[in-house]
Amino acid sequence: MKVTVERAELLKSLSHVHRVVERRNTIPILANVLIRAERSRLAFKATDLDLEVIETVPAEVGPEGVTTVPAHMFYEIVRKIPEGAQIVLEATGDRAILTIRAGRSKFTLQTLPESDFPDIATGEMTHKFALPARDLKRLIEKTQFAISTEETRYYLNGIYLHTSGSGTDMVLRAVATDGHRLAQVEFPAPTGTEGMPGVIVPRKTVNEVQRLIEDLDAEVTVELSSSKIRFTIGDVVLTSKLIDGTFPDYGRVIPLGNDKELEVGKREFEQAVDRVSTVSSERGRAVKLSLTGGRLVLSVTNPDSGSATEELEVAYEADPIDIGFNSRYLLDIAAQIEGDTAVLRLADPGSPTLVQDKDAKGALYVLMPMRV
Repeated sequence: MKVTVERAELLKSLSHVHRVVERRNTIPILANVLIRAERSRLAFKATDLDLEVIETVPAEVGPEGVTTVPAHMFYEIVRKIPEGAQIVLEATGDRAILTIRAGRSKFTLQTLPESDFPDIATGEMTHKFALPARDLKRLIEKTQFAISTEETRYYLNGIYLHTSGSGTDMVLRAVATDGHRLAQVEFPAPTGTEGMPGVIVPRKTVNEVQRLIEDLDAEVTVELSSSKIRFTIGDVVLTSKLIDGTFPDYGRVIPLGNDKELEVGKREFEQAVDRVSTVSSERGRAVKLSLTGGRLVLSVTNPDSGSATEELEVAYEADPIDIGFNSRYLLDIAAQIEGDTAVLRLADPGSPTLVQDKDAKGALYVLMPMRV
């Protein structure tokens, strides 16, 4: 095998695929990236057995060939080669090494046989649809903060992607919850989603897809079955196993009868919560919202360090109420509001609160209160 490739092209591809490779591996081949050179293209493949990424770049290919080398070391070598360099990769079949040349630099890396490299991308996908990269990125960004990190409730360790409604009213919906807060985002379902199974996309996969979306105007092809999902974004193909579990009936958590409506400027609310929470304890993080007439008083009391209050003018005409929230969760949700005004619909100090963007439709957030 002999390949000549631009350093910039090689680095971009390796930066995508090497992230999938775990730093610590008990199986040596999983620390490697597969390199395949054929027909003026160079393809890289990496996997952790749950997730697989393949990316292809144009290259000058002499003799075709395939090999595997340590992913992180290969990436670091290419990263440190000067910009604008032409890189030559060369491997001969009788010796288990890959030679990397650029200018006056030369590296040799130990290789492992391609036959040892696992393939998780096999298996038929039952559904296929396309959507703008912008929509997919929004689905992820607006929900991933609420993904649970608690390994015992593994079925909450991802985003639940499914369709809801029927006919022209059918939507593609993403939901994530950790039991303390819930995020739900939806938009009209693309053609091809009819009858698709509801799937739970793992956190690591969600993070990788979000990082792979660099051109918001591009189109992403999504293929899925009940056990796997595949995203094709330009020259990158990411295939992932799905979480094998049942997502809870989240609809029961979304309050419908909350009659106390608060409208508040998103930016000043976010800044006020951030300021008063400075004195909150790392463990407590509780901030109290006291609503009376058109006035909101935010307060934090920490027996170990002190207290803070801040008053805001708001639109609120319902009965007075005092309710507490985890300040970090409140800030996470406030950060998702795209418009100038956040709408909070409250019931009582012990019931979940519904948060929405006054100007943007299709997204809602639920936050459980805390005792203060």
